[in-house]
Amino acid sequence: VQLQASGGGLVQAGGSLGLSCTVSSRTFSSYDMSWFRQAPGKEREFVSAISRSGGSTFYADSVKGRFTISREIAKKTVYLQMNSLQPEDTAVYYCAAGQVGDYSGVYEYDYWGQGTQVTVSS
Repeated sequence: VQLQASGGGLVQAGGSLGLSCTVSSRTFSSYDMSWFRQAPGKEREFVSAISRSGGSTFYADSVKGRFTISREIAKKTVYLQMNSLQPEDTAVYYCAAGQVGDYSGVYEYDYWGQGTQVTVSS
C-alpha cells in the first residue's frame, strides 16, 4: 500500500490550502484515514481522521472549525481542506492509513505518505 500526498505550499495567514492523499490499494474503503503534522523540533501530532465508511470525522482542537477532512472512494483519495491558516499550522503534513482503534494514535496506522510541506507566513 502506497500513499501519495500532494497540495502543500506557501500561503499567507488567513489563507487556504487543500491537501490530497491518493492510496494505491484495491481495499481503500477498508482503511481509516488520517492526517498528522510535524513541525521542526516537535513530535508528530494528530490533525484529523475519517472513518473507513466516511461517516465519522475527528479533529484536533487546534484545527476544529477551520479544517475539513473528506474521502472519495472512487478516486481512492482523502482530502484535507484547510482554511484560516495560521503560522502555527506550518509543518510537514502526512497522511496515514490503517484499521485503527484510536484515530489520534500515531502508532495505530500501518501506512504513511511521504509528507507535504505547508508553510504559513505572517
